Amino acid sequence: MSGARVSMQSSRAPLLAAIAFGLLAAWPLASHADTYPIAPQTKLRVSVVQWVPSKGEYQPWGAIGGEFTVSSTGTLSLPLVGTISTGTMDNVELAAKISDQLKDKTGLISAPNTTIEILEYPPIYIVGSVTTPGEYKFRPGMTVLQALALSGGRYRAATQDGDKGQIGMLGDLQSFREDILRTLARISRLEAESSSAKDISFPADLTSRAGDPTVAEVMAQERIVFNARRNELSRQLESLDELRKLFTSEIDILEKKTETLDSRIKLVSDELAGVRSLVERGIATVSRRSELELAVSNLQSNRLDEITAAMRARQNLSEATRNALSLKDKHQTSVSVELQEAQANLERLKIKEDVVKKVLVVSGTSPISESKRENTVEPNLTFTIVRQSEGKAEEISASEQTPLKPNDVVKVALSEPAGKRPTNSTVSGLTQ
Repeated sequence: MSGARVSMQSSRAPLLAAIAFGLLAAWPLASHADTYPIAPQTKLRVSVVQWVPSKGEYQPWGAIGGEFTVSSTGTLSLPLVGTISTGTMDNVELAAKISDQLKDKTGLISAPNTTIEILEYPPIYIVGSVTTPGEYKFRPGMTVLQALALSGGRYRAATQDGDKGQIGMLGDLQSFREDILRTLARISRLEAESSSAKDISFPADLTSRAGDPTVAEVMAQERIVFNARRNELSRQLESLDELRKLFTSEIDILEKKTETLDSRIKLVSDELAGVRSLVERGIATVSRRSELELAVSNLQSNRLDEITAAMRARQNLSEATRNALSLKDKHQTSVSVELQEAQANLERLKIKEDVVKKVLVVSGTSPISESKRENTVEPNLTFTIVRQSEGKAEEISASEQTPLKPNDVVKVALSEPAGKRPTNSTVSGLTQ
């Protein structure tokens, strides 16, 4: 009987380990809509966690994680891992490589989970015929037009129609509108997550412009994030549900074994009572009575072991249930915080957009003679991006919508005039 009990307990251990490993595998790496190869001088934060089945939780590796800066030669030095060449990897690929090296160095069965958050990209540089050439902070999704806006637009003499910086404000206005679109889509996605909806219900401001490539891309990206986060939560809850079912089955088996032991104890106890009577009359031997007494004692001991095991299984079942509830609560709290931040950011963007629109309207109605406005033409701007590729500088012809990468140098030059300068009505139309 004791050997059977040990066999059953040892068979439970691999099953519990398998469920715990499933929880760890279900944890996805963070993903971003915009990813770039990690360039030298990039500041990033490394976080490493590992699933500990015995505690039923993820445990951070604080000694390895932290904030780091990629060296000028494109290498990253981490405790225990050593020096890693970032090459052309993005943050997701680098995180996977760190996990694999940690697994090899520590001898773990499965690799720990590593996430890399980009804290600050290397800057971009704008030179040439711009108002304020120099170094500017890079942000994901930045285009040549937005970089031009940061530098104050095309260089204009202070006396040139009194509208210096107008192009810069137009670039800001376009940037604000794109940010508003992205924020509206993000709010819709967070509201869908908060209500446990099966799909995102975008507002009319977005659906009415679904034919616009930018709007379509924004909505598609938010749907990808929505599905990924929903699947992540679903996988973790399913793993916990499987663990609860396993503990429930274990409790049922232990209760049946306890019932069987109760029946055996009753039978042996009845037999022991009869033998005691026979021993008193000298018909049975004392050794037979001792054997039955020992059997009853062993059966009662086994019964106590089964009761203890059942109590332990119930405790594990309660813990798995608490973990499932805690997982839902943490997800809901995270979504609520993100939703509040997105709504506040939307209000700030609308205020900035309104201010720029009013400034453009005021500047567009300055007292300039119509004849002078009709005879004034705007020169064309040409853009060239100087980009480092495999240690060499490469020049790339660009347009206003060309996306930039960290460490890019944007060269702005004037070419022959292409047409007339926009009138007041044109400026007003851009601000509608």
